[in-house]
Amino acid sequence: MKIVGLLSDFGPRDSYVAEMKAVVLSRCPEVRLVDISHEIPKFDVQMGAFVLASAARSFPKGSIFLAVVDPGVGSKRMPLIVQSDRSLYVGPDNGLLMLAASREGLRSVYRIETSRYCTSTISATFHGRDIFAPVIGDLASDIPISDIGSKVPNYVEPEFCRPVVEENSVNCQVLHVDDFGNVITNVSISDLETIGLTLGDRVILKIGKKQLKLRFVRIYNEIPEEAVGCLLGSHGFLEIAIRMRNASKVIHVKPGSKLTISA
Repeated sequence: MKIVGLLSDFGPRDSYVAEMKAVVLSRCPEVRLVDISHEIPKFDVQMGAFVLASAARSFPKGSIFLAVVDPGVGSKRMPLIVQSDRSLYVGPDNGLLMLAASREGLRSVYRIETSRYCTSTISATFHGRDIFAPVIGDLASDIPISDIGSKVPNYVEPEFCRPVVEENSVNCQVLHVDDFGNVITNVSISDLETIGLTLGDRVILKIGKKQLKLRFVRIYNEIPEEAVGCLLGSHGFLEIAIRMRNASKVIHVKPGSKLTISA
């Protein structure tokens, strides 16, 4: 049985999510649907990408994801299937899918041949239901990707997908600030290993012209009281935190802020 994870900014009030699910089930009744979130802030592609990448790690290999945060719906942006080493991702070509896929090992990107799915009743404003959901149903029914789309070499890969790793430093940015005020960056454990950073090491954090000295710790409680520290959080990204305080307000950063981490 195929597992399909669903993510959108549609919210719980309207019928949009149910309509997408109904189309998927009409194509593949035996599929198992798992809601990741439908309360991504409206049009916030970066937040959608972060939540998708965080959740995908817990799904079994071979899962399929339908993700729709699509402010460019109906425009010339491509509808995509993104194939990673673990999963398939279906959604718009605006960067939403790429953080999750690149963490798993990006293999191929396909443009959906919409002529296969477009009908005279297709809505220009609801590709989630009329294009992406039918594709999900077909993929869950083991229809080959090559029958649905064609490979493309060019696609949107936002800056937040890949930090720039240099010899002793990582130029990165803030992906998300959680409800505790922890600052979640786009730096992964492999990035830290590349610059030789290990637990207990001192870390230099640069924010514009400001520079802070941190310690790389295992848990929040190891951060000295009132000090700023960093650790690998549960999402698999490097976090900047202050024990029992809002780190984002203390160091004055928000999603999209540029940072440099140095060993």
